[in-house]
Amino acid sequence: MANSVAFYTLGCKLNFAETGTIGKQLTERGFVRAEFTDGADMYVINTCSVTDHADRKCKKVVAEALRHNPDAYIVVVGCYAQLKPVEISRIPGVDLVLGAAEKFNLMAHLGELRKESEARVLNAPIKETRDFVPGFSEGERTRAFVKVQDGCDYFCSFCTIPLARGSSRSANIAETTEKIRQVANGTVREIVLTGVNLGDFGINHNEDFYGLITELDKLAEVDRFRISSIEPNLLTDEIIEFVAGSQRFVPHFHIPLQSGSDEILGRMRRRYKTDLYKSRIERIMELMPHCAIGVDVIVGFPGETEEEFLKTYQFLNELEVSYLHVFPYSERPNTTAKKMQGRVPQSVRHERVTMLRTLSEKKRQAFYRKHLGTKRTVLFEADEKGGFMHGFTDNYIKMKAVYDPLLVNELTEISLDAMNDDGTVSSMLDLAILHP
Repeated sequence: MANSVAFYTLGCKLNFAETGTIGKQLTERGFVRAEFTDGADMYVINTCSVTDHADRKCKKVVAEALRHNPDAYIVVVGCYAQLKPVEISRIPGVDLVLGAAEKFNLMAHLGELRKESEARVLNAPIKETRDFVPGFSEGERTRAFVKVQDGCDYFCSFCTIPLARGSSRSANIAETTEKIRQVANGTVREIVLTGVNLGDFGINHNEDFYGLITELDKLAEVDRFRISSIEPNLLTDEIIEFVAGSQRFVPHFHIPLQSGSDEILGRMRRRYKTDLYKSRIERIMELMPHCAIGVDVIVGFPGETEEEFLKTYQFLNELEVSYLHVFPYSERPNTTAKKMQGRVPQSVRHERVTMLRTLSEKKRQAFYRKHLGTKRTVLFEADEKGGFMHGFTDNYIKMKAVYDPLLVNELTEISLDAMNDDGTVSSMLDLAILHP
């Protein structure tokens, strides 16, 4: 039986947190973690199904794993494994496919692994996936991504997540707080809270996200908390005001928009309009003018006209946000949007993505320049590249400094003095070395 295991994770931070949980289960049973290129005895590939690109990449990762060890056992888990188990089972070299309800029970199936012509598939209907399994990323000293919520009840017309992950669920506040205390373990300085629909935390326990963050704020074991992403209709004034006054929750929000057109938001079945979104941004800026705000946007949704796209562009251009994550619309099977009329050509989607990504870079640079001449607290990471190290301020500005082992995993107040050509910011102390 296999005794070394390597992992490859596709998709979101939530997937990375779940890979960490599976990895911990295996190492506790005697497996040795290996690098992907080491030719491990077993490879676990955690898949995503948000875009077509992620689906195709699964096949490539399987082929690469077998190139490093043709005799390796290949296990595929994750969203794609739940949605398309039969397709995955036909990928040459795949031995086991585990759906959403089975992926955390890998240990129970290792004795059944065989190199056969077709993979074994364990994939229960998603409605049977009701348990919440917490997760956290491994291998990072400075920060950890902790899964505190899973599933979604929203059924946006473009999204397969409810089909891949099931209904919204979480542990309760007490259990979540204790898990985060264990994860921090005196070494992790920053916890990033992740989930599919984070603002829905506690819905199955008659609790809520505000109750969670007020309890987490009391944890002396963690210096900083960061909220990964939260829906605008669930981002209440109460939450914003709490973060503004917190010493542990950093001034950084990531708030999905998807479109600046109310008509398209309606067709997407989003639960807000642009006026609510704008009010959320304005309230944050009123209380935290130094806050970083990230935005998710989808372009090329079925029926999106040039006028509707320009409405989105103008809406974002006028908002005081810091950066954008821009995605071309991707047709997904079993979604309402796939059946809609008015398909936008790929070339047009590409043009619109380029326009918004250019706007994003302008927004990011403007946000960075706004803070030049100020001091912020930076958490430096251990990675060293070319004699330099990197870290992020509390409000998500990427800093670059001359490598100093004493700064690794330390919260250090540093002046933000100049922008570098690579898009980072440095202090006066490092400028002479960076710009001789």
